[in-house]
Amino acid sequence: METILEVREKFKAEHIVDILKGNETSDIKTYQHDELENFASATDEDEKLLHAVIRQALIAGYISKDIENYGLLKLTPAGKAFIKSPKPFPVVKDTEFEDDDEDAVTKTSGGTCAADDVLFSILKDLRKKMSKKLDVPPFVIFQDPSLEAMATTYPITMEELQNIPGVGSGKAKRYGEDFLKVIKEHVKENEIIRPEDLRVRTVPNKSKLKVSIIQSIDRKIALDDIAMAKGLEINELLDEIEAIVYSGTKINIDYFLDEIMDPDRVDEIFEYFRTAETDKIEPALRELGEDDFSETEIRLVRIKFLSEIGN
Repeated sequence: METILEVREKFKAEHIVDILKGNETSDIKTYQHDELENFASATDEDEKLLHAVIRQALIAGYISKDIENYGLLKLTPAGKAFIKSPKPFPVVKDTEFEDDDEDAVTKTSGGTCAADDVLFSILKDLRKKMSKKLDVPPFVIFQDPSLEAMATTYPITMEELQNIPGVGSGKAKRYGEDFLKVIKEHVKENEIIRPEDLRVRTVPNKSKLKVSIIQSIDRKIALDDIAMAKGLEINELLDEIEAIVYSGTKINIDYFLDEIMDPDRVDEIFEYFRTAETDKIEPALRELGEDDFSETEIRLVRIKFLSEIGN
């Protein structure tokens, strides 16, 4: 929880675990989080255990996921009170962490923040089948954090689904029917009671910042000018734009790409994502060449790809 505050509540569970484990990822280096006091403070702990701690803290109400900002971890008032006055917080270590069976659910789902790892695994399988049928990468349909949220809050209506982090009304209508069917069957077969305090609340409108960013892009204002006007670093602006496109909103930043990138470079990155198994930046940098492409270039073209192919 201290680490979540250290990064100003602007990052997801995977990044928090990377900090605690001392993983020197590109994001860690970009944001200089390898200089934080808690960096590498849990190198001896299993990553799956750290994710389990986060998951149980979510359930206990100490932290929450910001549904408007694609699952960023935030401290609740209870979490802030816990830091000021710590008390025993029992964490059940998953006995399946040491399971050697490669087909085990824990191997399939990895270290996730989903409360229901079995459902998470089922949803990943469904996404894989759908991606093959539609001939698009799995991440274009729904990202892992979205599946984690589904496997925690059990949405069973289209309204609930479209308020899952990273799932706007567009994606919910385009891909959601099969996912809702699977979740409903899982809830019924396992007699799962959906706790009211875990359900995703309806968000009436997008935040003013997101609406303003969309309007600025529609007016073809340069992204660096938008960032300056909003008091954001360019990476922070890209975080907001990514959240917008991941939720299913279509935007067009071609006008900006045309100004700053050679068309051949754009095409090369675009084609990489067409066949990539993940949309993560690190594998893209390794495949395309860290000396040839910058992280910002890859993020910009990824936004173009997700908007055109997924939305």
